[in-house]
Amino acid sequence: MIRTLIVDDSRVVQDFMMHLLSFDPDIQIVGVASSGADAVMLVNEKHPDVITMDIHMPDMNGIEATRIIMETIPTPVVIVSGSLSVNDVSTSFNLFEAGALAVVLRPPGMGDPGFEEARRMLIQTLKLMSEVKVVKRFPKQSKIKKQMQSFKLPIYKEIKDIRLITIGASTGGPVVLRKILSNLPKELPVPVIIVQHIAKGFVNGFKDWLMSSSVIPISIAEDGELLKPGNGYIAPDNFQIGILPGPRIALSRQSSENGLCPSIDFFFHSVAEIMGSSAIGILLTGMGKDGAVGLKALKDKGAITIAQDEASCTVFGMPGEAIKIEAVDQVLSPEKIVEFITTQFNEKEGKTVIPNSNTELSENNK
Repeated sequence: MIRTLIVDDSRVVQDFMMHLLSFDPDIQIVGVASSGADAVMLVNEKHPDVITMDIHMPDMNGIEATRIIMETIPTPVVIVSGSLSVNDVSTSFNLFEAGALAVVLRPPGMGDPGFEEARRMLIQTLKLMSEVKVVKRFPKQSKIKKQMQSFKLPIYKEIKDIRLITIGASTGGPVVLRKILSNLPKELPVPVIIVQHIAKGFVNGFKDWLMSSSVIPISIAEDGELLKPGNGYIAPDNFQIGILPGPRIALSRQSSENGLCPSIDFFFHSVAEIMGSSAIGILLTGMGKDGAVGLKALKDKGAITIAQDEASCTVFGMPGEAIKIEAVDQVLSPEKIVEFITTQFNEKEGKTVIPNSNTELSENNK
């Protein structure tokens, strides 16, 4: 049984959520909280496996409640948003920084044609997130230095023509992507394409949230769009994203791959075929294995491939799978990924030098 705590200040929503979750025999509701303070108290008393968290509540909102829970009794938190308004979506993503794992839109009324799909997505998300082993966060955790795990590579590897950076991410990815995009070189000479697994309807808000701190412009990718250096592109909902010569964006309504649309594997395979060794492939935190085989295809074509290190991952599933099949050149923390990318475009004596992955950052860059 998946012990679930519902947190929402509306009695109507509480009753609706209880009704929704009662459809699944694997879910047991162990408590209902009407405020953030009540949620913190019930987590201590009931020890749920997963929490559905409202955003706006009296006394203590969802962000503060999530932060306290993650600092005291870490428990998987799923944000259940009642709307896709700009403010609500932006606040939802701020909850990721407090420690939430996923965000889903609250299902509409039972008479709505989208009810069954939305209910299925909510329950599936709760089940998946309940399996994540979250760790305690400390108020100053961002300042704690974690030892990097990495492969030993030669002192340098020559890169002749990097033309594209590709990134795939899932659970835990939004916060890592925000960190990377806010620290890239301002004059980045290549485009960046991102495939982030996220609930349907949130991609535009996700783009706006990333834009609030990114040093490069971010947009939702459009079919046939010519990629521009120094710009970032996010895969849209319900499309597989690939690359055409140019390079240009190619969106298609092809069936899901690994049960996902967009799929990181689909994307990486397309980049491997068109860009070959001219790409950098990066696979970040995420549950499952999407992206691992595609990253191997990139590596086999001569591209540079990177996986996020286990110490900094919320879920080491996707990067771990890529490492198992020898699809990865380097295993790096988000900070090291930024340093790695920056280094590629600091040419020395006519060639780009990639430092050994064991090279230490200067104190100012750690």
